[in-house]
Amino acid sequence: MKKSDIDKLPKYFDYYITINKDIELNEAFSNSLKQIENLEVAQFERIGLRAYEDGKWSINEIIQHISDWERIWCYRTLLAVRNEGTIPSGLDHNLIANNCNANEVAIEHLINELYAVRKATVALFNTFDKALLLSNCKFSDNEMSILAMGFNIVGHQQHHFKIISERYLPLDA
Repeated sequence: MKKSDIDKLPKYFDYYITINKDIELNEAFSNSLKQIENLEVAQFERIGLRAYEDGKWSINEIIQHISDWERIWCYRTLLAVRNEGTIPSGLDHNLIANNCNANEVAIEHLINELYAVRKATVALFNTFDKALLLSNCKFSDNEMSILAMGFNIVGHQQHHFKIISERYLPLDA
């Protein structure tokens, strides 16, 4: 199913969803895996733990954040499609980042972890038929289709990779 098959964009998360082209979700996932594969580990190593501004996360922390955030979204997705009914509300991503040890982990490991997380996400979403993809997930004040959640996951990565490209890669100059 394509992004245009999403009947209602959720507030706040519409940004991550609309970053995606109007392509099939499987193609969006495939493209996201290629983006992970094409990350320049050596360049990230040269940048190290520097940030483009005081108080901003390092690249290590961004990559860890993407993996953590995706795991949370897959958990929400799984609970929704299994009709469990108790979907966790929003979480404090800064608190989570402050309590991870991403800056003590090699960037190559974090990238490999992100790739593995994405592969697991793809495997999960590949089990959903059209009816499940069009079903809704409700949590906090949010509601979106499972299809929208898939595009949300991909768009979240694209958002952070764009920040890395625009604000962190110039630190390697």
